[in-house]
Amino acid sequence: MNQKKSNFETKVLAEIVVFAALSAVLYVVRPYSNPYGGSITLGSMVPVMWLSLRRGVRFGLVAGVIFGLLALPIDVILLPYSPIMNPVQAILEYPIAFGVLGLAGIFHRKTTAPAIVGVGISVLVKLFLHVIAGIIFWISTIPEGWIPIVYALVYNGSFLLPEFIISAVLMYILLKKGTLEYGL
Repeated sequence: MNQKKSNFETKVLAEIVVFAALSAVLYVVRPYSNPYGGSITLGSMVPVMWLSLRRGVRFGLVAGVIFGLLALPIDVILLPYSPIMNPVQAILEYPIAFGVLGLAGIFHRKTTAPAIVGVGISVLVKLFLHVIAGIIFWISTIPEGWIPIVYALVYNGSFLLPEFIISAVLMYILLKKGTLEYGL
């Protein structure tokens, strides 16, 4: 019995690492990037969300945090400025905001429609965290005349809405193919 549990734990740990790394690789491919960060990718959130739907929120949150920790140095390298305003902002916008992608798993192993709702919830919470960071930490970048919360919503929504659409479409395809059922 312990050997079976140990094999399961090792398998799940390997899945967490592999899917977080896959998300990080997809995060590098950016057809569009905003000037102060935030990009439209080729579905970088999907591997973490898929894992969360397959294994549950707890595993998805861990994979998301790892993805966030990998995304930070990627942004440091790829962006023309430092994405780090201060340590609190970096923690909020990377391990925490990426970690919440694991919330997609609140509809763990459910049908397609609830799973897409889970994807939407995780993106909405990520949007909320980036808006809070925008208002608190990025206020100096807000153009004159803009209401900070409105600008933060527009700015972050400009990449998270397309990211949600891409993620929802890819997740729909994966779910319709029955990929959550394989290898459980």
